[in-house]
Amino acid sequence: MNEARQNNNTDKKTAVESFVETIKTVFYALLIAGVIRTLFFQPFWIPSGSMKDTLLIGDFLFVNKMAYGYSYASCPKIQIPQVGINLDADDFCGFIADKKTRIFGGEPKRGDVVVFRHPVNGTDYIKRLIGMPGDKVQMIDGVLHINGMAVILEQVDDFVETYEAQGSQRNRPRCVSGAVGSGGDCIKKRYQETLPNGVMHAVLDIAPMGSDNTKINAVPAGHYFFMGDNRDNSKDSRVSQARGGVGFVPAKDIIGRADRILFSSAGRSILAFWTWRSDRYFKAVE
Repeated sequence: MNEARQNNNTDKKTAVESFVETIKTVFYALLIAGVIRTLFFQPFWIPSGSMKDTLLIGDFLFVNKMAYGYSYASCPKIQIPQVGINLDADDFCGFIADKKTRIFGGEPKRGDVVVFRHPVNGTDYIKRLIGMPGDKVQMIDGVLHINGMAVILEQVDDFVETYEAQGSQRNRPRCVSGAVGSGGDCIKKRYQETLPNGVMHAVLDIAPMGSDNTKINAVPAGHYFFMGDNRDNSKDSRVSQARGGVGFVPAKDIIGRADRILFSSAGRSILAFWTWRSDRYFKAVE
């Protein structure tokens, strides 16, 4: 009888120790994941078409936080709306939000594809860096001008995609010829743009827009000017923050550089692996 009771107690003790070890393992795993996410890489899923055709809706990539050093914006963001969790970088690192310096800071390069926090509402954006501090940026008849000089713009093959609902937001793309009917070819004019430092990338054009002509935007010191590659479908620095745009972005709000796409989902969710695009695995972001 005593032996049976002793074995029972031993089994309970073993079960408790096993449970404690499991909790410790989960805790350390989450801690390591948190450190990696805070210091090195942040996952990012492309929800909109503002960076087509460089980035497509459903592209999943990691943002390199080491590229430009660290600021309060490098702190993690945990958002799970289904259970009411909405923790922002301000919640973790708001005490250093006013500091303009970056630890181990590196200067972003013109033409980089960069993830940054919106200076007003804190939403994460991904755009291409066009204007450096001190630059004067202007759009004239749809052509980018930097410091009074038009960039080289060469028309290439059209960008063609299927006219259908895309991504979790189920938005349909805009086309040169308007709505073409579900399943039809949605066409956008595509150009190769060459920036002053020699970086070449594709930009898309849909139709004449008010954003094709802007005033001269003089980029302040310590700030940057960003634009989407899908020029007629991008909320970016061409519109001021007072008018609901992005405006000039302070260096402290930069999170990191997008370097490479891991995979890309053409469906509603990144978990829908049967919709993953076979030509975008580990594709470099250029």
